[in-house]
Amino acid sequence: MYHSEHIENLYKGFCATETLWKDHLNGLKQLDVIMKSESLFSKVLLKKRRLGQLAEQFVFNQLEHLEQCEVLAENIQIQKDKQTIGELDALITLESKPIHLEIVYKFYVYDETLGASEIERWIGPNRKDSLIEKIAKLKNKQLPLLYSPECTTVLKDLNLNVNTIQQRVLFKAQLFIPYQKSVNFSQLNEECVCGFYINQEELNHFENSKFYIPKKLDWFLEVNDSVDWQSFVTFKTEVDEFLNQSQSPLIWIKQPDDSLLKCFLVWW
Repeated sequence: MYHSEHIENLYKGFCATETLWKDHLNGLKQLDVIMKSESLFSKVLLKKRRLGQLAEQFVFNQLEHLEQCEVLAENIQIQKDKQTIGELDALITLESKPIHLEIVYKFYVYDETLGASEIERWIGPNRKDSLIEKIAKLKNKQLPLLYSPECTTVLKDLNLNVNTIQQRVLFKAQLFIPYQKSVNFSQLNEECVCGFYINQEELNHFENSKFYIPKKLDWFLEVNDSVDWQSFVTFKTEVDEFLNQSQSPLIWIKQPDDSLLKCFLVWW
């Protein structure tokens, strides 16, 4: 499915992404372990994966290279009356301690007009999801699924006692701040900032630059120069198709001085 060098580059980009916060946030605890980023991606991908699914495979690969870590089960479907009611991303043991791990990889932009707190102001580039909504889903749906009656058989088959299982998240994100503005960080990890975002009017500030629109899976990648750059006029024609459908594409920009930038062009 993937060219081996390409998948390795995606994996490196994933590994370079920081976790969105350190330790605790709103009752959610990050997996407290230093992941190895120098390992190769050795898992076999037999089918096409969406970005979030590929992120899970990258985490599983990292976990398998950790000492004192065993992946007991991945992507466990929980069913009730033959209907899937949810999924546990992973059940692992780390230093012999059982852990239910939920894996998240997100892209957020900062909208200072939203909410009253820092975490309420981070939303998806298409305004269809938000950090605060994802936190609520983890706390109210995904993590409590472990304690549902429907999980009993799964845990019994793995010889796990639900009362001894710790719950952790591995929440990584790329953050994008408003163009030529600063954002104050108190709860989140500022090292997650990968670039900025602009609207259609601000795009004109880059009329002398060149552009590239990466495919969705390539959003993992750090900006590099080994792509076919487009002129401003050609890019505008292509990007209008995204904007007209209320889609905010991730774009790479090569400035006249050859510096490279990563940003979202938002439709709103």
